[in-house]
Amino acid sequence: MIVVAGEALIDLVPQGTGALAALTPALGGGPYNTAVALGRLGSPAAFCSRVSYDAFGEALLDGLRRAGVDVTAVQRGPEPTTLAVATLDAGGSAAYSFYVEGTADRLFTAPATLPAGTRAVSFGTCSLVLEPGASAYEELMRHASAQGVFTALDPNIRPGLIADADAYRARFKSWLPSVTLLKLSEEDARWLGGTPQEWLAAGPAAVVITHGGDGLTAYTADGAVHAVPGERVNVVDTIGAGDTVNAALLHGLAARDALSPEALTALGAQGWTRLLRFAARAAAVTCSRAGAEPPYAHELDGPSD
Repeated sequence: MIVVAGEALIDLVPQGTGALAALTPALGGGPYNTAVALGRLGSPAAFCSRVSYDAFGEALLDGLRRAGVDVTAVQRGPEPTTLAVATLDAGGSAAYSFYVEGTADRLFTAPATLPAGTRAVSFGTCSLVLEPGASAYEELMRHASAQGVFTALDPNIRPGLIADADAYRARFKSWLPSVTLLKLSEEDARWLGGTPQEWLAAGPAAVVITHGGDGLTAYTADGAVHAVPGERVNVVDTIGAGDTVNAALLHGLAARDALSPEALTALGAQGWTRLLRFAARAAAVTCSRAGAEPPYAHELDGPSD
């Protein structure tokens, strides 16, 4: 079981470029997209969050169930669902503004235990920014790591939500001793500052950086660097692409029984290259269609191909 902990929200996706493009609601949130992608790829997955009882909340849970994701760890509340309004540029890249005050996912509380059979827990995005939920997710991360569970972090920075950038950067560094796999975009890396080598020294066994259409690079604790190019595709938009990479990496590692720090190093050049290529293919499929629509397993070659 791979558990994904974090927010579920509604993306209001523009049907064109510009601030006044018509908006269509779509299921979203970085952790939510990761959970759906894992389910579609065939990994046993569970979602750990707090979701509204409103109509959007019901739709979010239905989307998880359709993907085969276990929702028994989802907390519920009467508060409204968070809304994220996307704006697309001419290249299909999305920028977001958020409506988060008093929403359900902010009131998440850390569970006493993880679902039975949990092999990995994934964290990231708004859930690690917005209090009081952020502290609860942080508590869960530290607890999982202390129990020897593989932990993945995708910070997926949304600068508009971060009131104190320096405080967040310091907090990010405090998480690293509890992180096994750090995945982040090139833009996130620039915003956070630091280098893969500095982050590896703080705790993670591997750091994966995405470069948009130019591919992915993995850095491991033994000093190795592995890179693959991106998959060429006609881009509709990039919504959910990074979340798909996150899921593909976790799915591929689980398929290789490599959810441990030692196993990440032992993958070697061939193993990392195959894994990164699989993640690049998965992200390309997501970019080829509107909104966060990650691929199903039958649309991809296997993670070891």
